[in-house]
Amino acid sequence: MRKLSWVDLFLVLFLYFISIYSLYSHMNNKWLVSPPNYVILILSILGLALAILGFKDTSNKSTKVRSWISTVLSVVLIFILLGALSFTSIFSGSKQLLTTTHSPDKHNTISFYKTDAGAMGSFGVVGELKGPLWFKRVFYYEGKTDQVDLEWVDNHTISINDQKVNVSSGEMVRRSP
Repeated sequence: MRKLSWVDLFLVLFLYFISIYSLYSHMNNKWLVSPPNYVILILSILGLALAILGFKDTSNKSTKVRSWISTVLSVVLIFILLGALSFTSIFSGSKQLLTTTHSPDKHNTISFYKTDAGAMGSFGVVGELKGPLWFKRVFYYEGKTDQVDLEWVDNHTISINDQKVNVSSGEMVRRSP
């Protein structure tokens, strides 16, 4: 049981790290390597269950303290994730797949989506560079358009609506009409 409280504490701290990195990557258009928020929520609920099981071990005081810390951190993280999931489901608008393209050497996969925020914002096109597993990075946004005209120039450069973009540079390209 003593090992269980350590495992749970490290699990909860790891979930906090993943959640903070997910927020950072969304804000700075970096590679999103964390799993979707609902997976983190499920793991947080598992962490809460493990923390509650940790209260059964009464061998020393530090085990109880770890269980209390894990419980409090898990509950806080669960409420934060529930708030984030409900906020994004209400206010995210629609996202519709327009096309998916592969580079000539098949190393890069890019999906373009039409986004529409409805009454809360504008519409446009978003390009996401796909990575392994669920990894992805938004690298292109063009407002007030609902179509994309694509042509690969080479293995790392694509022409999108007459703008050349290097997908391996790591930069975000924003276009406004």
